[in-house]
Amino acid sequence: MNDVEGKVRALDEFESEVIALFVRVADLLNLPRSVGEIYGLLFISTAPLCLDDCRVRLNISKGSTSQGLRILRSFGAIRTVYVPGDRKDYYVAETSLRKIAAGFAKEQIQPHVASGEDRLVRIRELLDDCESADKAALTEKVELLENWQYRAGKTLPLILKLIGK
Repeated sequence: MNDVEGKVRALDEFESEVIALFVRVADLLNLPRSVGEIYGLLFISTAPLCLDDCRVRLNISKGSTSQGLRILRSFGAIRTVYVPGDRKDYYVAETSLRKIAAGFAKEQIQPHVASGEDRLVRIRELLDDCESADKAALTEKVELLENWQYRAGKTLPLILKLIGK
């Protein structure tokens, strides 16, 4: 047992339930389970926690902990805080839903909308070369996809502005 494992207590039932709630949210958003576990632990914690604290309390691997913290940092769901006398990074949960939602949309949704544009250009090129008897119906479908892409491209910036990008 290392030093961290000797001083970190197990999760109590209350903490476990809060963490389970965030695990369900992570699952809904198609994020790794560790992301929900780590955010839930940081959310319910009254003090900043370092990577090792999270790893030991949640009984997950260092790799999963590191990946989860990286994902949470990428969309602003956690912040790094300074703990006097310690060189480790310590984290606290961001509790502003507006900031978390804006960060998630920017990091997880916006790139997919942008890559969808490139894919639609390729689909249109393939359709132009297509000699199918169903070309008219396929053209309608592609136009529908382009319409959806256009709407997503126009709506996402507005949503980001509304939630406080």
